[in-house]
Amino acid sequence: MTAADAGKIRNVQVSGTDLELNEWGSGAPLLFLHPGFPLGRFDPAEPVLKALAKSFRVLAPTHPGFGRADAPDWMTSIDDLSYFYLDLLDALALENVVLAGASFGGWIAAEMAVKSTARLSRLVLANPVGVKFGDRETRDFVDVYSIFDKEIAELGYADAKIGTPDLAAASEDMLFHIARSREATARYGWSPYWHNPKLKTRLHRIDIPTLVLWGEADRITRAGYGKSYADTIPGAKFVSVKGAGHYPHRETPDLFAEAVTAFAAEKTRELA
Repeated sequence: MTAADAGKIRNVQVSGTDLELNEWGSGAPLLFLHPGFPLGRFDPAEPVLKALAKSFRVLAPTHPGFGRADAPDWMTSIDDLSYFYLDLLDALALENVVLAGASFGGWIAAEMAVKSTARLSRLVLANPVGVKFGDRETRDFVDVYSIFDKEIAELGYADAKIGTPDLAAASEDMLFHIARSREATARYGWSPYWHNPKLKTRLHRIDIPTLVLWGEADRITRAGYGKSYADTIPGAKFVSVKGAGHYPHRETPDLFAEAVTAFAAEKTRELA
């Protein structure tokens, strides 16, 4: 069995907070931040982890409050999570990290990158949220708390069957994590809903090569949202992913891993 085939889960402490960390593969470090509700965490068997582990040492934490460990009382915002993960990079003494995040995790990654890129080499945002581009009358994101899970799957996936959980057959553990992810996503992203009003004006601070991967079947966000995101980050590259919606790392894991690996191998990039 190769290193890419053998994943492990370990607990680490960061700033006095317990963190569950999935680790796969070897090589250059890649920190991958998972989405929020309804996924809620990385399953250790997630195909994208194994695909990325062919080229990277993949570190895939479960955000505090999403897994079995509670979030500390002071951790109530994406801003808090972004500083927490910067502390994780310091605690593990990681350098030249490829930072990747999907949806809610992309929002955390963007908030990290506007604060500090000292330990980062590349930034990959897959269908990120966190910024409001429309005016006050325009909804940038679907209110996932006002619709059924089946509707979320229909809006969030190119193939709704992939994202429709069979709750009747779900294990107690799965139901627990779905409930936890709903609660934790609201904790961090409820007010204002799914965005930081200040992030848009801070994205210009991102000074490392950035890739915005966009599942083109995404209807969780409004049309054109992903391109607006990429256009606001200096020199960012925008790539549409066919056959995927809001979660391209789940629907097209091999294609996702190939795009990330190719981007990480690029030597230079012109900044706008």
